[in-house]
Amino acid sequence: MVSHERIYQFIREDKRLGGTLYTHLRHRLKHRKRPVGGKKIVIPDKASINLRPEVINKKERIGDWEIDTIVGKDNKGAILTATERKTGFLLTKKLLKGKNAKNLAVELFYLLLPYKKMVLSITADNRSEFYEHKKIAKLLDTAFYFAHPYSSWERGLNKYTNKLIRQYIHKKGSFNNFSDEDILTFQYKINRRPRKVLNFDSP
Repeated sequence: MVSHERIYQFIREDKRLGGTLYTHLRHRLKHRKRPVGGKKIVIPDKASINLRPEVINKKERIGDWEIDTIVGKDNKGAILTATERKTGFLLTKKLLKGKNAKNLAVELFYLLLPYKKMVLSITADNRSEFYEHKKIAKLLDTAFYFAHPYSSWERGLNKYTNKLIRQYIHKKGSFNNFSDEDILTFQYKINRRPRKVLNFDSP
């Protein structure tokens, strides 16, 4: 079966053999800074994105969220981001303990608690900071799904929104330079931006 990852595998193999296919990619494979393989933390009892109901995939309702973390300079500090799939509505929280899984679970709970009735599902990637997914699902009474490894397009909206945040916080910038109030200001500005997919209304 042809998939995004299979295409990338073919391009990486071509590059290894001296080919130039990778030069036609926008990122030229620079996005993969860590090697595939090596020691991995196994997250137990994960529900695959393949099990998500079609209503989520088609964005037919409000209440399905994608979550991620943005890491600071030299891997110091992190910002938790949660994006609602249908509206693009963004919530952010600076994580004082970085990507610590137990702390992230608590912070995500309080971040989404005011919207609990509109938290019907959450989709994350496979990084270790989401190890406490069962606790999150129980606290928020929601379904929790995991995308396939190295398949960021499966959470494309969240990745796109993170790039909007990077317009305010550059990759080489330290999170220490930004207060909680700053992060909320960036969140507010992004949520006020008109979106083509919303007929130029804002999230």
